[in-house]
Amino acid sequence: MGHVTEVGAEVTKHATGDRVGVGCMVNSCRECDNCQAGQEQYCLKGNTGTYAAVDRDGTVTQGGYSTHIVVDQDFVLRVPTSIPLEAAAPLLCAGITTYSPLAHWNAGPGKKVAVVGMGGLGHMGVKIAVALGAEVTVLSQTLSKKADGEAFGAQHYDATSDPATFTTLKNSFDLIINTVSAPIDMSAYLGLLRLDGTFVSVGAPPEPLPVQVFSLFNNRRSFAGSSIGGIAETQEMLDFCAERGIAPEVEVIDAGAVNEAYERVLKSDVRYRFVIDIDTLR
Repeated sequence: MGHVTEVGAEVTKHATGDRVGVGCMVNSCRECDNCQAGQEQYCLKGNTGTYAAVDRDGTVTQGGYSTHIVVDQDFVLRVPTSIPLEAAAPLLCAGITTYSPLAHWNAGPGKKVAVVGMGGLGHMGVKIAVALGAEVTVLSQTLSKKADGEAFGAQHYDATSDPATFTTLKNSFDLIINTVSAPIDMSAYLGLLRLDGTFVSVGAPPEPLPVQVFSLFNNRRSFAGSSIGGIAETQEMLDFCAERGIAPEVEVIDAGAVNEAYERVLKSDVRYRFVIDIDTLR
């Protein structure tokens, strides 16, 4: 996140001084069917990630941990003035990662949506699903963050460590967004879906998630995955959050505190996203 300091001669989308942000990718082939459909995140030739990817000129992308970054205008987002830069930063990852599946599977009035996990991704999923008009339930291991969930607008909050939760909520949800990157009992979670319900994983556990196919047969359920969004959808998400006053909960840290912050992330000791103040590098 930052301000444009200089533009190339052929740049038309941004001007010096603009408040802008760069998300998880900085390029794609622009030619495949997915790119042409505005789904650059699913580029059939592979998009160029902002972090540690090989760019078109053969160099390795260095991410956002720097005082300056040069990016193609087509992969730069306009940040509405109503969103503070430190709050906008996680929107280009956690925000779009949850907004995209919620929008794609039509979360909104009349839909019952469950969000599994209440971390950096989960709390954004809750806020966005509520703003879309869905009836939202948080499914978390414990009730320790119940007050937060209710403050973010969730109507219900249940502990997955209680076996009764899976009995009580059986056949309840149209959509479940799984934000945790840990093994879970897929049969138990799929059992929470009503007719034509979908379980979408945006969390990425390192090990496979075994699925009993009969769990999908019942209620004609679906198990899906979702990445980030395309550039147009990411801009749509930023504008939506600006309109609705949605922002992540952040803790701003100096660049020198990165290692300590990382250790706290491993201990789940952050509510809910760390944001690095790059000015501390200057």
